[in-house]
Amino acid sequence: MANQELEKTLEKMRADWDARARENARFYVNTEREAWTDEEFFESGRRTVAEEILTDMINICQEKDPKQMKVLEIGCGAGRVTSALAALFGEVHAVDVSGEMVARATAALKNWPNAHVYQNNGMDLSVVPGGAYDFAFSTIVFQHIPSRAVIESYVGDVGRLLRPGALFKFQVQGDATMETTPDDTWLGVPFSEQQAGEMAERCGFEMRYNHGAGGQYYWLWYFKR
Repeated sequence: MANQELEKTLEKMRADWDARARENARFYVNTEREAWTDEEFFESGRRTVAEEILTDMINICQEKDPKQMKVLEIGCGAGRVTSALAALFGEVHAVDVSGEMVARATAALKNWPNAHVYQNNGMDLSVVPGGAYDFAFSTIVFQHIPSRAVIESYVGDVGRLLRPGALFKFQVQGDATMETTPDDTWLGVPFSEQQAGEMAERCGFEMRYNHGAGGQYYWLWYFKR
């Protein structure tokens, strides 16, 4: 993707998500309902962690104490999952392309001093402090990104920050029958199992497991080589 085209895509991602945040941030983060109470919204984040992380602690923790782990979250939105991660892990660093979303997440996390939120450029983690991270997580984020180059840039930078052997568990759009366009920041570009495996290899990961190929919610387990 040419630099000018890439910058145009990133700018549209920023603008669209800022607009969605101003309109109804919680709905666009989780479309289960349009009107969320605080308790309902953050309980849905705790439910995500219960379903996708607490059921997978052997792969995620690898015998480490969660309270001693430093983790990354890609696409934190309004802090729905971030707060649940902060309750479980020792240190959480989260990014989002939308400044509007980051402002909401920062407010939501005021009682979690171990959670740190940054507005990033939409394709890498250059704003995140360095160091060896123990786990990275992303859910219902990459499924909105219209560019494989942007997604692969994220994956490569996660690899830069993770310690060897650590897991990046994330979800992409896997339904190739759904029509996507380069400027659509809601329905992202799909990945086949082969494409997901090839991306893992290029970025220095082993794709040890995957689940949901061909569907909207395609989960990948990438272990840093």
